[in-house]
This record gives sequence, C-alpha cells and structure tokens, in this order.
Amino acid sequence: MPRVHLGDWVAHGVEWLRVHLGWLFDAVKVVVEHMYDGANAVLTAPEPLLLAGILGMLALWLRGPLPAVLAFAGFALIDSIEQWEPAMNSLALVLVSCLIIFALAVPIGIAAARSRAVSGAVRPVLDLMQTMPAMVYLIPGIFFFGVGPVPGMVATIVFAMPPAVRLTELGIRQVDAELVEAAEAFGTHPRRTLWRVQLPLALPTIMAGVNQVIMLALSMVVIAGMVGGGGLGSTVYDGISSVDVGLGFEGGVAVVILAIYLDRMTGALNQRVSPLGRRALAKADAALGGPRFLRWKPATPVAMVGVLVLALVAGGLNVFGGADEGPKVTADVGHGRPVSMGYIDWPEGVASTYLWKEILQQRGFTPEVKSLEVGALYNGQAQGSVDIQTNSWLPATHAPYWKKYRDQLEDYGAWYDRTSLEIAVPSYVKGVRTLDDLKGKGGLFKGRIYGIEPGAGETKLYEDQVQNVYGLKGEYRLVKSNTSAMLAQLDRAYAKKEPIAVTLWSPHWAYDKYRLTKLADPRKAFGSGDGIHTLGRKGFAAKEPRVARWLKGFKLTEAQLTALEGAIEDAGKGHQEDGVRAWVKKNPGIVDKLAPVAGTR
Repeated sequence: MPRVHLGDWVAHGVEWLRVHLGWLFDAVKVVVEHMYDGANAVLTAPEPLLLAGILGMLALWLRGPLPAVLAFAGFALIDSIEQWEPAMNSLALVLVSCLIIFALAVPIGIAAARSRAVSGAVRPVLDLMQTMPAMVYLIPGIFFFGVGPVPGMVATIVFAMPPAVRLTELGIRQVDAELVEAAEAFGTHPRRTLWRVQLPLALPTIMAGVNQVIMLALSMVVIAGMVGGGGLGSTVYDGISSVDVGLGFEGGVAVVILAIYLDRMTGALNQRVSPLGRRALAKADAALGGPRFLRWKPATPVAMVGVLVLALVAGGLNVFGGADEGPKVTADVGHGRPVSMGYIDWPEGVASTYLWKEILQQRGFTPEVKSLEVGALYNGQAQGSVDIQTNSWLPATHAPYWKKYRDQLEDYGAWYDRTSLEIAVPSYVKGVRTLDDLKGKGGLFKGRIYGIEPGAGETKLYEDQVQNVYGLKGEYRLVKSNTSAMLAQLDRAYAKKEPIAVTLWSPHWAYDKYRLTKLADPRKAFGSGDGIHTLGRKGFAAKEPRVARWLKGFKLTEAQLTALEGAIEDAGKGHQEDGVRAWVKKNPGIVDKLAPVAGTR
C-alpha cells in the first residue's frame, strides 16, 4: 500500500488555520482567559476554610448534614496538604469549561432532537470527538493558543462535550409524544412547548449529562497540566515526571475529593431543580427510616442566606484583613509587572529558572513559572505565552527547535558552556568505555538503553545520529520515558549491581551520587558540547530591556550550579524556592551581581 500522508495533511491544515484565522483564535483566547481569571479570582480570594464552609453549606442544602460535614472535612484536607490553590485553579477550569460546553451543547442537542438530518450529521462528529485519545487535543490547542490554561480548556471542551449533546437529544426525544401533541392542540407556540413541556421533563436526563461532562472535564483538566494548564494537573504531572510518590498521591487525593463533591452535588441538584426529581426525593425521604435530623435540609432561602453571610465574611476579611507579606523586594524595578518563565524539568532548568524567579521577585516583578515538555516550551515561547527560558541547549541538542522557531525568539547567550551529552554505564560494568564498546553487548544490557523524554534533543540525536554512526540500531531499543523515570531505573539497577546504560548529560548530580562511566564518543555523534542558552520571546528585550540586559550577563560556574541543584534537591519537590533562598543566603551578594540596580551594591 502506498503511504497515505494523513498526518502531513492535518499538519498543513492546522498551519493554514493558524495563519489565516489567527485573529479568531486570539479573540477566543482573550475571552476564555478572562472567564478563567474571573472564576479563579473568586475561588482563590477567600480564606480556604471559609470557602470550604460555603461549599459545605451548599452540600447541606442539597444533601443534608452528614454530606456537609464530609465535604467540609474533604476540602479542609486539601488545604492541609497544601493543594488548595491548585484545587481551586482546577475547579475554575472545570466550571468555565462546563459553562461553555452547555452554552454550545444544549442548542445542538435540541436541534438534533428536532431534526433527524441534524442528528445524523452530528453523530459521527461526536463519535470522533469522544473516541480520539484525549491528549491528542492538546497538540492543536498548543498551536492555536500557546501554553497555559486556554489550550487545556479548549481541549476539555472538545473532549467533554459529546455526552451533553447526546443526553440533551435523548431527553427531549424521550418526552411523551402525547404531551407534546396536547400542548400543540391547545395552540402553544413550539418555543413555549420546548421551554414549558419538553425541557422540564427532559431535565433529569440532561442533568445526567451535566454529571458526565463534569467528570470528563475534571479528568481532562489533569491531562492539561502537561501544557502549563496549572492546577492539580500540574501537581500530578510534576509527581509523575519526578517519580515523587508523595506529591502524586497528594494531587490524586485532591482530584478525588473534587470529583466526589462535584458528582454528588450535581446528582442532588437534579432532585432540587427537576419537578420529577423533587417528587422522587419526597417519596424516598418518606420511605427512609432513622433519625430525621440526618435527612434535614434547609429551605433554599435559608441556605442562600448562609452562603451569603459566609461570602460577606470572606470578602470583609480580604478587604480589612492584613495583607500577606509576600516575597522580599530589595529594589522595586518591576512594579509588579508579570514575567512568564518556562522550563524543562531537568536539574539545570529547574535550578536556573527558580533562581531567576527569586531574583525577579526581589526586583519587584511578578514572575510565573511553568514546567513544560520541550516542544511545548519552544512553541509556547514562539507564540508569546512564555517570556523567557534558561534551558535551551545549543547549537546541537535543541537544533531542530531553534531552526523551526528562531525567527520568533531572541538569544541572550549561553550562561553555562561546559556541557556534554553522553551514554553512561555504572563503573562496575567492565569492558565498556566507549560507544563502540556497546556493539555486540546487547545481551548484557538486555537490548535496552534507558532514555528521557521523547521530545528531548538528546533523544532525537540518539535516534537520528548516534545509533546509526555506532551501529546500535536493531541491537538496542531506546526506552523513552522521562528524566525521573530514567534515574529511578538507574537507581534500581545500581542497587542490584545490574548492567544498565542510560542517556545522561553533564553537568548532572547523578555523577556525584553514583560512580558512573561516561562512554567516550570518538566520532562526535553527540556533538562537541553545547552551551545552555537563555532565550526570550521576540520583542521581550524591547518590553523589558533591563531584565534582558541582566539575562545577557547571566553566568554560573560549575561549582555554583551543582551547589544550587543540590540545595533544590535537598529542599524537595514543591519547595524549590526554599532551596534557592537557602543557596542565595550562602552566596551573599549574588542577586546584586546578577541583577545590578543602582544603590543595591
């Protein structure tokens, strides 16, 4: 069969849309971003326990005393494990996504219920939307909207919409035809028949769609953490990428609590707003035994007064309460201006990014950092979603990305220039000192070389050059995962004294922790070494000339970099800022040296 270049056609189509309809995607991004910012501001403004009380009051109104207590306890647990802000970010993403979904899905479902032609046209589209792997939607989302919450929400909307359309159509079709005919016989206008007869009777089925959409949206929001969507998705993604069981479990527990709360509340809301649901609820309450106080639910006005009182208290505390101290500001150059920073979850990327976050905070800026895959980072920066990155390996490792996006980026030079890419083996593996020595020893290493991220420059170099130059193709398979998974595999093998080969680079703290042999590369297939460059998006130097000037002069020695990486490693995942501050304290004057301002030196 001849090769059908379907992927190329889709890629060209996406590029055409981005070029010719860029204004439309920009407008959508602005609208969705503002909706998210508004929802997020409302959810993150109150004190956590006060908002937990408001959510508990809603649970009391919908479900009763015991669910209210459990809801409050669940949200208090989220706060106690320091996942409150990510949880509220995710809740904002879900609520905004679901609002947009139902604004689009309900009219489509109504049209499909009224016309078999519309239903037949919509059904295959819904099948495609629902069966396409969820992560695929992130790719065009990045191209059209950059990185951040917007591509995550757009992907969520596409993935979670089908149940809303299907169940809206199903609910309206299931309404007794005789009731509709009776309404028409009395001269009721079709629009009034829809609003007064069909939608109220279809409401239980539509509310089932609401429940399904919320659950799908919540699952997709976690996946959206891979493209800088923030929230619990970023927490879970960080836990996976760093093989941090504790962090991943905490993020997972917070997701479960949110999912259970939203599932139970939307199910109970159906019983409150639907006439059929209210009758079924009354019958169920009458049939149940046990203490009546466990089934007591306040009237709607009472519950709303409770929510309003708690909201006013929360607002009053925010207005009249003491302001947070915030980060230390040593020279207010930035006046609160935002700076977006992206990084790849590699030790030197984490270290340099969080160092500059601390420096910019001390200089009065408001930096935001996000962990991204290599391709997403370059694409997002080229589109302007990321202002700066300090993790570009040039001229070899990231050459494909630089070639593709160089016209949209500014190179501020290398801040570290003694790097190398290599394959490493434990020193107890004898007779393997160069890449040539790997040939013919595939059985010793079980035919595997453990690598890092599929989109990493080192991965591409190995697949495109190294395995061909040294004749390793066919004998070895590169096992692609992520940096932390590769290091975990190295740790397991090292503890058992088993042979293992991994892709590594220098500088890296693994060479301090383990006795490893860097395999010599006599044919220079990995290149002769890169510099780690700082890149800005096009126009950033004109917008923030002082920051660009600081970054152009940024340099770290090997001793400084390894010490900084070690301090962050000691602080633990989620506490990178603490590690940076501890290192800065041990290096007095470093901030003034890297970001000089008149009067601070």
